[in-house]
Amino acid sequence: MSLIVQKYGGTSVGSVERINAVAARVAAWRERGHQVVVVVSAMSGETNRLIELAKAIQPRPAPRELDVLLATGEQVTIALLAMALQQIGCPARSYTGAQMNILTDSAHNKARIRDIDGARVLADLAAGRVVVVAGFQGVDENGDITTLGRGGSDTSAVAIAAALKADECQIYTDVDGVYTTDPRIEPRARKLSRITFEEMLEMASLGSKVLQIRAVEFAGKYRVPLRVLSSFEEGEGTLITFEEEVVEEPKIAGIAFARDEAKLTVLGVPDQPGVASRILGPIAAANIEVDMIVQNIAADEATTDFTFTVHRNDHPRAIEILQEIARELGARQVLGDERIVKISLVGVGMRSHAGIASKMFAALAKEKINIRMISTSEIKISVVVDERYLELGVRALHEAFELDVPA
Repeated sequence: MSLIVQKYGGTSVGSVERINAVAARVAAWRERGHQVVVVVSAMSGETNRLIELAKAIQPRPAPRELDVLLATGEQVTIALLAMALQQIGCPARSYTGAQMNILTDSAHNKARIRDIDGARVLADLAAGRVVVVAGFQGVDENGDITTLGRGGSDTSAVAIAAALKADECQIYTDVDGVYTTDPRIEPRARKLSRITFEEMLEMASLGSKVLQIRAVEFAGKYRVPLRVLSSFEEGEGTLITFEEEVVEEPKIAGIAFARDEAKLTVLGVPDQPGVASRILGPIAAANIEVDMIVQNIAADEATTDFTFTVHRNDHPRAIEILQEIARELGARQVLGDERIVKISLVGVGMRSHAGIASKMFAALAKEKINIRMISTSEIKISVVVDERYLELGVRALHEAFELDVPA
């Protein structure tokens, strides 16, 4: 007998019919002798509906009260799923985050899990019940309801799996696994049978929407075996595993991309110690995250051009801040560009294979795609290009590295 934690997202429980289908799937796992804990999200569209209701009352909803409101979405789902399981003869019990004692900090709307008390759940499992838990939510030390931010149900599932020492955490979603890239961009994209935590973490941080980055971080930290599966069709999905478990890694696991990038450049900055801090300090103070950074010394060797990327939503505010900084520094000009994207190659095999970067650049050059910025790490190479080249660039790299061919 093994203990399995399964998570079902909003589309998987988006209607009574789908909830009944989830109940049948869960009951089948239990009939095969497994203990099952199910973590669910709110029904698809419900969280957005609740946010709109809140904003109709209070344009900037009070964070504490918003958490109280949003937590009701998952509460509806756990009750309905528990009923559906009971209706087909499968004993089940539902728990809110507070009832399961999922203790978080007090950062409303973006809380982080501190501890989980699994005693009641383990007792229910021992009694033969399926346990259905509300994802996305917890309670702080004051007893106030908290939520974990968008995608928090993935994190809830992984944290519960870690606390219960589950044999596997299964994330059921509307895709049947992790692909070498987005099949909507490259129809020849191939589903991976497995991928390392490092690679999945990079893919998630670089734009892949399959898993939330916090959930992957949590699973890697606590060594929780993680599997991505489809709610709508049978299959083995993709196992997210540890590098040492794989004898020989392919050079590249996949290609990630981010459409929501913006590039900012301060031209003619005095070339002196501390100038990077003077530029990026106010940006950080405004809670704007910086991604890629490039600094070039100008021909006169007295000034430098400083370029970095941010999320596209932060572009207008970042421009305002930089214009003020430029005046203070005596810089020549501030430029912004929202028509860029980031394309990234990811693979732990880069550590032991030379020539990945040159092959990447050659493939892009062949398609006459100009590279604006480059960033590298041990297992990742990212480039910034004009957004009109996104699909062409992804397809060119997918072909160049033969990612449609099984490893």
